Amino acid sequence: MNAPDRYERFVVPEGTKKVSFEKDTKIMNAASFTIEREDHTIGNILRMQLHRDPNVHFAGYKLPHPLQYKIIVRIHTASQSSPTQAYTQAINDLDKELENLKQAFEVCFLCIAQ
Repeated sequence: MNAPDRYERFVVPEGTKKVSFEKDTKIMNAASFTIEREDHTIGNILRMQLHRDPNVHFAGYKLPHPLQYKIIVRIHTASQSSPTQAYTQAINDLDKELENLKQAFEVCFLCIAQ
């Protein structure tokens, strides 16, 4: 069969960056971030977090092809911010939010276990 191996969906090939950045040449304060070995799960969460930032004019993502295991996140920001700053802030905010969720889950789990 011509189907790719399952591990190719998750393992970033050697020599490939997990995240790459490409500045838009036509629009000021716009850029694309290619995230390897991710899908709609991360794309949608990241897009929604970027929309919470008042400096972000546009945030969207696309999965170029079902057999290409990467997403392309496009960000356009206001002049006082850069796409890189918005991306970094969104990732940091999501990290904090997931840590809070993990702690709340652990507390609930301990309450149930007792």
